[in-house]
Amino acid sequence: MERNVKISILLSYYGKLLTKKQYALLDDYYNNDFSLSEIAENLNITRQAVRDNLKKGENKLFEFEEKLEIMKTTMKQEKKIVEILSQLTKIQNQFSDEQIANILENIKKELNGLV
Repeated sequence: MERNVKISILLSYYGKLLTKKQYALLDDYYNNDFSLSEIAENLNITRQAVRDNLKKGENKLFEFEEKLEIMKTTMKQEKKIVEILSQLTKIQNQFSDEQIANILENIKKELNGLV
């Protein structure tokens, strides 16, 4: 996974654990696609200060993930759900019993709601 995407996902999981300033900087940079210069100008600080705060925030996000593993667990669960949905579709396509098809369709809807 691309580093920027990973940080954006980590920010959605752990962003509230950062300081408001760190969250705002990371959100502007990774989610709102602001440049370092734009962020510096908006906050009336130097580009270097923005960069330093971004690095500190990124490091915090990676520390949280290392300890809590929420993103890792979520990605594993989503992968398993996708595999189960694929298997259910195979069963549904191979068997013509209407009752089985309806039950499998309901299970698929529930699993899709989790992804």
